[in-house]
Amino acid sequence: MTVNIYDDLNNLEATFRKTAEFADVQQAVEEVKADGEALELFKNFRKIQVTLQEKQMQGEEIAAEELEYAQKTAQLAQQNQKIMTMLEAEMKLSGVIEEVNRVLMKPVQQLYESI
Repeated sequence: MTVNIYDDLNNLEATFRKTAEFADVQQAVEEVKADGEALELFKNFRKIQVTLQEKQMQGEEIAAEELEYAQKTAQLAQQNQKIMTMLEAEMKLSGVIEEVNRVLMKPVQQLYESI
């Protein structure tokens, strides 16, 4: 019997979009998008994060000035209540994703535990 796991994954995605955690992130994102100042601050924050992550992955050294700028931008973002609400909602959603991953990995863990 052939199993098409992708059908189940698509169903899981549809269910995931219906969770309260996803709805909270969606609402928080809309609130950030509706606030020009919060939106620009978040875009800048994300741009810096991505740039630093790319440099790290490529083994490039990150300049002290870049780190200082990233820290200042992160502090400004953390002072914005709409951004913080969005990030907190994202953390809760990440918990759901971690639980899904734990459940999916359970059969593999059981295989290794049987060794």
